[in-house]
Amino acid sequence: MSINLTPPIKVPENGFANHSQNDYLKSVKCFFEEIGSLTKFTFRFFREAIRPRYELNEVVRQSYSIGYNSFPLVAVTAFIMGLVLTIQSRPTLAQFGAQSWLPAMVTVSIIRELGPAITALIFAGKVGSRIGAELASMRVTEQIDAMEVSGINPFKYLVVTRVIAATITLPVLVVISDTVSLYSTYIAVNMKDNLSFPLFFIQVFQSIGFSDLLPSVIKTFFFGFAIGIISCYKGYNSNNGTEGVGMAANSAVIFGLLSIFIIDMIAVQIISLVT
Repeated sequence: MSINLTPPIKVPENGFANHSQNDYLKSVKCFFEEIGSLTKFTFRFFREAIRPRYELNEVVRQSYSIGYNSFPLVAVTAFIMGLVLTIQSRPTLAQFGAQSWLPAMVTVSIIRELGPAITALIFAGKVGSRIGAELASMRVTEQIDAMEVSGINPFKYLVVTRVIAATITLPVLVVISDTVSLYSTYIAVNMKDNLSFPLFFIQVFQSIGFSDLLPSVIKTFFFGFAIGIISCYKGYNSNNGTEGVGMAANSAVIFGLLSIFIIDMIAVQIISLVT
């Protein structure tokens, strides 16, 4: 008969549960602190935006830089989007003998949802990461601190100008994207059918109305503002040295994409209630 002299290991009751609960409460606290800081940052933007002096030259320069550099990627993506959507939709409509409805169906899909959403996602990935990394690198290399010492308002020069440029530029890119997508739709339709250009656009404009165009354009301003303010917030408040530059760019893209989905969901609910 053997006797076990090893003392039993005492595991504190609910030890793991308390540990996980503390981590959960800490995560919730950090989340609300982040939301509060972003809200304070947004209010500061509006306060600085309406106060002179206005950096109009920098707004124009940022708008040109953001829009011109994003145009090739947006145009290529829009062309492929219209082409693929038309080709994929044709077999389904052909089963019901409704090929003539193809231009109208694709147009409504692009104008109402796909055009603004896809363009905003591309904009968030390209422009959001650029703004976040640029401001974060300026914070790490103490360029922002040097501007404050020199008597320059870095928030107005760096943040306000970029947010305004993003808010203005994205709707323009969406309009261009929709136009390119409709042209690629015309090309895809004529791969199997023989539809003239004037007749195609008659069908396109008969299928959409003012109630389709206005909401899709208005929500792109909110998309651009959300991408700009989040990217500037992440970059302007970056820390942790050079590692913070990558973290700022990464988090700017992630939260920018998330904000697009949230705003789009709210916009769809509001449009459905109004119409």
